[in-house]
Amino acid sequence: MDSPASFAPAFDRRAWPMNGRLDYWTAPDGWRLRRYRLGEGQRGQLLMLGGRGDMIEKYLEVIDHWAGRGWAVTALDWRGQGGSGRLTGDPLCGHIDDFGQWIGDLKAFVCEWRGQAPGPCAIVAHSMGGHLLLRALAEGMLPPDAAVAIAPMMDVRTSPLPRWLAAAITRSMCALGLQSRQAWTQKEESERQRIMRQKRLTHDPERYADELWWRDHSRDVALGPPSWRWVAQALQSTRALEQGGRLAQISVPLLILATEIDRLVSTPAIRRIAAQIPGARLHVYGQEAAHEILRELDPVRLDALRRIDDFLDEVAPA
Repeated sequence: MDSPASFAPAFDRRAWPMNGRLDYWTAPDGWRLRRYRLGEGQRGQLLMLGGRGDMIEKYLEVIDHWAGRGWAVTALDWRGQGGSGRLTGDPLCGHIDDFGQWIGDLKAFVCEWRGQAPGPCAIVAHSMGGHLLLRALAEGMLPPDAAVAIAPMMDVRTSPLPRWLAAAITRSMCALGLQSRQAWTQKEESERQRIMRQKRLTHDPERYADELWWRDHSRDVALGPPSWRWVAQALQSTRALEQGGRLAQISVPLLILATEIDRLVSTPAIRRIAAQIPGARLHVYGQEAAHEILRELDPVRLDALRRIDDFLDEVAPA
């Protein structure tokens, strides 16, 4: 006989969970960042940070998972993307003048967030969010009790161009005054183009379709390619973090999940970074996982959640 759990309704990834709160947090300079909160927090507080071009909606499924485990979950849209406004006149261009702006936002938010409730605090960050988290920790951000970086952007995949040539082209485009223009096009007009982009992100066509659904139904959160300035900053910030010698100062218990076939961020760089952080734990998936590990097919996604939950239960017990 089937257990009662087998009749539990599937999570609706195209609807906000009940009992959540969507509002804005105001940064020290007055910029409003969209924020979502869900869960009572008997277990503690957990902050979810997305990657470049992400929006809170993409992570409602995992937010609901952690809220169900007793965490008071908070998610933020980075300045200039999702529901946190734009930094150029092109609403589809992902732009930032300086990654330091995001670091400043994160430090200020975490300082306030940490004091909101008793119990352990954990931060889970994906891709660009993982890079910004580690950089903020290396630069003295008030640390959480535990941190998890999912496919962190420790370097940008520039192939087929060598990194030095990609950096030179980027500098030239910025010098020509094109720093706030889209660095490339994101073509999804045909089924073939959509499938190609999907496979870079996830093997799950249904979860990929959820992202497109949210973009179509909430055009103000849609975002396309990054600007040339974003590319320049990504190349500069990742190189500086790895060479600055500050990674060895990170003492937060850290779990890193990555995949060998990542086509957006550099897995060799992730391995190098993990080796420089004392006590960091690294698990690398194989062909079964693309870049968005938390939005993969269930065998990978559920394994990743189990690893994260076990890690948090060990290093940040309630």
